[in-house]
Amino acid sequence: MKLIHIADLHIGKRINEFSLLEDQQYILGQIVNICDDIKPDGILIAGDVYDKSIPTAEAVELLDEFLTSISERGIPCWVISGNHDSAERIAFGARIMAGQGIYMSRVFDGSVSVVTLHDEFGPVDIYLLPFIKPVHVRRYFAEIEIDSYETAVKTVLDNTDIDATRRNILVAHQFVTSGGVEPQRCESESISVGGVDNVDCTVFENFDYVALGHLHSPQSIGRESIRYAGSPLKYSFSEVRQCKSLTIVEFKEKGYVNIRAVPLLPLRDMRHIKGPIQHLLAPAVYLGTNTDDYLHITLTDEEDIVDAIGKVRAVYPNVMQLAYDNQRSRAINSGTMPADISRTTPLQLFADFYQLQNNMVLTAEQADIVSKILTRAGGEE
Repeated sequence: MKLIHIADLHIGKRINEFSLLEDQQYILGQIVNICDDIKPDGILIAGDVYDKSIPTAEAVELLDEFLTSISERGIPCWVISGNHDSAERIAFGARIMAGQGIYMSRVFDGSVSVVTLHDEFGPVDIYLLPFIKPVHVRRYFAEIEIDSYETAVKTVLDNTDIDATRRNILVAHQFVTSGGVEPQRCESESISVGGVDNVDCTVFENFDYVALGHLHSPQSIGRESIRYAGSPLKYSFSEVRQCKSLTIVEFKEKGYVNIRAVPLLPLRDMRHIKGPIQHLLAPAVYLGTNTDDYLHITLTDEEDIVDAIGKVRAVYPNVMQLAYDNQRSRAINSGTMPADISRTTPLQLFADFYQLQNNMVLTAEQADIVSKILTRAGGEE
C-alpha cells in the first residue's frame, strides 16, 4: 500500500499583500500529476487546509477543484482540520463526501474516527485526529486532569480502541517534540510562547506511521515514521533554503514502512538577493534567473536610493521586502548611543544623529547653521 502525505496547504494565504492562489493552484496541480505517475492508494492531508478559519470564496473553489481531481481518479483522501482551519467548515458535508472517498475529519466529539483499508497484507486502520486543545478534551473526560496539550492527546489516544497487532496510521496536527527537543521551526508557523503546546512523540507508540501537520519544514521526530510533510510552498523567507516536497509512505507487512520524499517545484520561488542596486539591475546578473520569484532584496549602497522599490520592481516585479545593509543601518541596528547624554550638548547630539543617519560628519558650515538655530530656539548657548 502506497500513500501520499501532505500538509499545511494554507490555501488563500497572502504574504506582504501578495496573493499566493495562483502559486497554490500550480503546486496542487503538480501533486495531481505526481498521483498520475505513482498511482497512490490514498492521500493524507494533515491540517491547515486553509490559511484562515473563514476562507475566501476563491480558496474554497481551489480546494474543491483539487479534491474533485483526486476523487475523479478514484484516489481516497483523508483530510483533518488544523489550527488555522475552522473544524466546522472542514467537517461540513463529510458524510456525503465519504461516499466519494473523501474523508473529512468531523468536529472533535471525544472520539477519533477511523477508516479501514485492505491489501494483500491485511487491514490498515487510518485514524483522523483534528487539531485539539486541552479545553476541547476536558469536556469529554472531566474525570481526568488534562493540564497540557500532551495530556490531552494522550488521553484521547488512550481511550481509542487501537489494535496494536494491525497496521495503524494516525493523521494529526500538533506540535510534536522528542524528549523536550524542539524540531526545526519557521517564521510562518503559529508559535505558542514557551512551547506550552508541545506533545512528546512517545504518545504515538501504537502507530506504525504518524502523518503530521503544523510545522512547515519536512522532518521526522523521534523516529523516522513520525513525520511532518512540511508545507508544499515556502511561506516565509526563513524557508528560502528548504527544498519543499511531498512524502510517499509505502506499507507492506506489519513493521515495514518505507518513506521517501518527492521534490515539489514552485511556479515562483522565494529568494533573498543582496548587493548594490546597479549590480542587481545589471542584465548580466538577472538574465537566466526567474525575475518573477518572490524576493527579499538587501541593498548595500551607502547612499539612499530615491524610489528604490520602484526601480528594483522594474526588473523584479514581486519584491516582497526591501532592506539596507550599510554602515548607517548597522549603526542603527547596534543601537549606538552617547555614553552620557546629560553631558552632551544639543549640538553634539544633533551632529551624532546626523552622522548616524547620513554616514557623514556635519561640516563646520552646517554646524554653524544648526548652532544658530538651536540658540534661537533656546537650546544652545
